[in-house]
Amino acid sequence: MELAGEYWHNTRQHSATQVSCPPMSLSQQLDELIEPVKKIAYEAGRRIMVIYEQGFSVEEKHDNTPLTEADLAAHEAVEAGLQALTPRLPILSEESIPASFDERRDWQRYWLVDPLDGTREFIKRNGEFTVNIALIDNHEPVLGVVYAPVIGALYYAARGLGARKRSGLDDAHAIRVREHCPDRMVIAGSRSHQTPEFKNFIAQLDNYEIISMGSALKSCLVAEGTADLYARLGPTSEWDTAAAQCIVEEAGGCMTDTNMQPLRYNTKEELLNPHFLVFGDRSINWAEYLQ
Repeated sequence: MELAGEYWHNTRQHSATQVSCPPMSLSQQLDELIEPVKKIAYEAGRRIMVIYEQGFSVEEKHDNTPLTEADLAAHEAVEAGLQALTPRLPILSEESIPASFDERRDWQRYWLVDPLDGTREFIKRNGEFTVNIALIDNHEPVLGVVYAPVIGALYYAARGLGARKRSGLDDAHAIRVREHCPDRMVIAGSRSHQTPEFKNFIAQLDNYEIISMGSALKSCLVAEGTADLYARLGPTSEWDTAAAQCIVEEAGGCMTDTNMQPLRYNTKEELLNPHFLVFGDRSINWAEYLQ
């Protein structure tokens, strides 16, 4: 499928007389993308599950993070699907060789992908890993899909269209953050990356419980109102957060750095995120708890 419109840098050709149509709004153009991107995520998830069930070997990348056949199979599925969907949009994937910033700085729009977010959870076989696909426009995520194939949960959102979740074969339903923290707040915590900074942070809070979870699912817990806060006070990369950020924001929440400013993408040579916070209650200055 190839999409029409200037937004995708493509035009649809007609064999007969050209038909002049009014330009689509951003929401209309993003709405065209939702279904095909969901299908791409499902296909990546299917390929992951084949390897998950058959068994796999584990290698180590140059940054000391693990790599499996499933990471590469998912990358190939997502890359092929997106190239067919929007041939002229660049794709930046965790498993691709990143373009230099000299090239990337000119990208107005591009796909940002983590084909298998939570490889450590995949290796542990706890099911808490996801396929993350985001569309970035002017340094902001405007479409996001997060799919957890073992759990059977699909979260997705697009700018101006809201956020939704589908579980298994159930129909998708709208999701919303919890806009006011209860007396006992729920914190989504990393199952594999609880840093001293995170432990110091939660020590400043009075009454809470922690749900441990892997991958982008922690942010999705905030988006659906199951958790009130996710504080990531350790290293992550831009492909880890972009899809979930769109979902959280369309669900009424925020994903910010520790200065309470929204995360932005492709603004520098390195692709590392700052420490960040994900929350639904905007009345609280969460940065104060970092002092």
